[in-house]
Amino acid sequence: MHKIKFLFKKSFTPITIMLIPHSNRKPINLKVPSVGIFISILLWLIGTAYVFSIAVDTFEYNRMKETLGYYSSQFIEMKATMSALKKAETEFRRLFSLNSKEKILESVDTSDSGAIDMAALKQQIKKTMETVGDIKDYLSQQRDLYMATPKGWPVTGNVTSSYGRREHPRTGEEDFHAGIDISANPGNPVTATADGIVSFAGWNGGSGNLVVVEHGFGYSTFYAHNKMIAVKVGQRVKRGDVISYVGSTGNSTGPHLHYEVWENGSPVNPKSFIEGRG
Repeated sequence: MHKIKFLFKKSFTPITIMLIPHSNRKPINLKVPSVGIFISILLWLIGTAYVFSIAVDTFEYNRMKETLGYYSSQFIEMKATMSALKKAETEFRRLFSLNSKEKILESVDTSDSGAIDMAALKQQIKKTMETVGDIKDYLSQQRDLYMATPKGWPVTGNVTSSYGRREHPRTGEEDFHAGIDISANPGNPVTATADGIVSFAGWNGGSGNLVVVEHGFGYSTFYAHNKMIAVKVGQRVKRGDVISYVGSTGNSTGPHLHYEVWENGSPVNPKSFIEGRG
């Protein structure tokens, strides 16, 4: 009990603090209990620690904010790229499996750090997009080739004269027939068998009213003995567009369409194109 009273008395024993101004004014004496100085020092330490902790938290917050901003911008970019990949995958799915999404997911770093290797991810996506671009170019070329390749019947009817050696119906002499003759009712529509540009549309002697269409990739088609022509030179046509109407003009024994297919400058049998090629 005596020791407690002694400590209590010592705690409140005043300590004189003298403040000496630089002017001519008299010094100022401050009497502060010992416990007051101790409490002041303690409060100063607590305040310093608090301010320091706030500074650390602010620094961490700013750093996290910058990191979040960086990843947000990166994922916005990734979202656009992944959207393009998804669209491409949908387009190619029925043709073949690209598996681009799986390849991208395999490149993601899943180590304990929890960080995504954005550079590696972007590089993988870049490679995938280049592959997608190559595939698109290939499919575009294949589509152009497909649309330029004659396919199907130019008119509904029956084949009365086939491709190859035959006896000419007018002269009776053997000759080479460079196309096929398809009998049909006069005025029936004749359609282009592939996309292309009309290179000739007019009278051509024994062929009568003739239409020639250039398709590209070495293909051309000829439609002869028409009653009337529905296109003009330089006009673009699509497969299935009406280009003329069945007639019996020129050296013809009756209403029909003489149809020829040329490949790389030489006539070929239209039968394989009508029935479909592998």
